[in-house]
Amino acid sequence: MARQGLVASFADPESLVEAVTAVRARGIKVYDVYAPFPVHGLDEAMGLRRSRLGFVSLAAGAVGLVAALSFQFYANVFDWSLNVGGKPDNSTLAFVPITFEITILAAGLATALAFFLRAGLFPGASAALAAPGVTNDRFAIVLRWTSPRFEAGEAQLILHQRGAIDVRPLEIGAER
Repeated sequence: MARQGLVASFADPESLVEAVTAVRARGIKVYDVYAPFPVHGLDEAMGLRRSRLGFVSLAAGAVGLVAALSFQFYANVFDWSLNVGGKPDNSTLAFVPITFEITILAAGLATALAFFLRAGLFPGASAALAAPGVTNDRFAIVLRWTSPRFEAGEAQLILHQRGAIDVRPLEIGAER
């Protein structure tokens, strides 16, 4: 079932943030916002939660740290122990550079992979732009509703009052 929606294009980021704030104040669901660059304050205006991507990085970094230390300890103490100059087998300070680099590598790869999977940017995914020019110099907001009692005219009026250049209907199920 395709849900009904509206797409409004804006020329500047300030108008976009004002429109998002005004629309959300009326209880209308903001489906998505498109911008050619990051807009300060847009996350708060949309009511988005903080990203959990940092937890993925932390967990992957911890796994990389434990794996690097475990492998080096195993290789130097159990598998191939060498007596070099009377140093102990478990010379943990010698493990620090490799452990640091493996930790950063694991955290970076896991963060990139989690971002691509969550954003749907996997190979073969087709991009669907809501309005022409949103990747160049336009900003767009996509509103959606499922109830038949929603008043599209009221939403269009709010968007035009906040500086929308173009407002047009959209079938959200057909877009994606």
